[in-house]
Amino acid sequence: MRNRKQQNSKGNFLSRMALNDNKAGMEGLDRDKINKIIMDTSKGSRFYESELKREQQVNQRIEKMMLQKAQITEQQLKKAQTQVDKMVSELEKTCDLSRVIVHVDMDAFYAAVEMRDCPELKERPMAVGSMSMLSTSNYHARKYGVRAAMPGFIAKKLCPDLVIVPPNFNKYRAVSDEIREIFSDYDPHFQPMSLDEAYLDFTAHLEQRQSWPESSRTHRYRSQSLATGIAPNTMLAKVCSDKNKPNGQFRLLSTRGAVMDFIQDLPVRKICGIGKVNEKMLKALGITTCSHLQQQMALLSLLFSETSWHYFMQISLGLGSTHIPRHEERKSMSTERTFKELSKPEEQFSLCRKLCEDLAEDLKKEGLKGKTVTLKLKNVNFEVKTRAQTLPYPVATAEDVFAVAKDLLKMEIENESPQPLRLRLMGNGLII
Repeated sequence: MRNRKQQNSKGNFLSRMALNDNKAGMEGLDRDKINKIIMDTSKGSRFYESELKREQQVNQRIEKMMLQKAQITEQQLKKAQTQVDKMVSELEKTCDLSRVIVHVDMDAFYAAVEMRDCPELKERPMAVGSMSMLSTSNYHARKYGVRAAMPGFIAKKLCPDLVIVPPNFNKYRAVSDEIREIFSDYDPHFQPMSLDEAYLDFTAHLEQRQSWPESSRTHRYRSQSLATGIAPNTMLAKVCSDKNKPNGQFRLLSTRGAVMDFIQDLPVRKICGIGKVNEKMLKALGITTCSHLQQQMALLSLLFSETSWHYFMQISLGLGSTHIPRHEERKSMSTERTFKELSKPEEQFSLCRKLCEDLAEDLKKEGLKGKTVTLKLKNVNFEVKTRAQTLPYPVATAEDVFAVAKDLLKMEIENESPQPLRLRLMGNGLII
């Protein structure tokens, strides 16, 4: 019994932390070799224990789901299928193929900026981050299985020659601002998702471009670390931007046939919003591709929450948002940092103030204010907490946001007393 439990633990660990070869630059690698190094290096670490605990929780959810599945009758499935067919018919009527949505992903952005400033890194495996956690890696490092959100000590075992560069977010923010200026020429209301990612609606720009002279409509492409996906909606555009990385562009034609052909064999893990947990739960049901989602939709409607299975249905039909929110429609804005470990209160408050200053700068650029200040913390055991406080009036300045954030942080520090609050991530946000 004990041996079986140990084997399950080993399997659990690998399923959460194993190589994700759906990620660009990691195709065709030796999975078994890489996974063995990850497991052997991680054993005994807080990262290992945290991931194993999460995996066990997911396994419990899967066991419960499978018991629930075993009790479903043919009559229930038939009734669910009728409901699904009706909803499919209604959703098909909402399909809009008239927009040209672009998703831009500054591929391995932090690493690309560092390689620009230090050309000798271009031909070496390198990553940005620390021995505790990496933010990103270049393609030379990915050939060894090194990826973002991987502890640096594991990455060094996979690739002993890996160069780990400390992050410089002021520099990345400055480069991002330059790129956003270019985005605004094409879509003044583009939606930035992070420093290295944005959605743009090119529909109006392309219509205007038709009247331009040929010399203005043509330009020479200069290769850089940027991937672009073009599709009729945001969900598909994001998937497309991953197709030809690095330095590539992929356009999905705006026809229903092209969309459905594209979706059929697409792994569910490629879809934004389907993470490791949902991927594993779906795999337990034999669902690994988007076409499987459509085939098993009646069953999914009986096993998952309404929100989840409705989203699965939209995915299976290739549907997504065709609307890029204007700045004033944004519901929140935030900024966060990862680091090795921060346990001194004065350093934590100093970082909190800096994050509030960065957040205030972004708010000012977009002319936004908000009433709810949020604080996100991840400790050295990888446990995440989010705290929030709502004010009676909207705020936007660094001073006003910090006045609330520091109280939230102080409360968490006091809750841990007499032990120090040991952090590895902090984030500040404002709900608009």
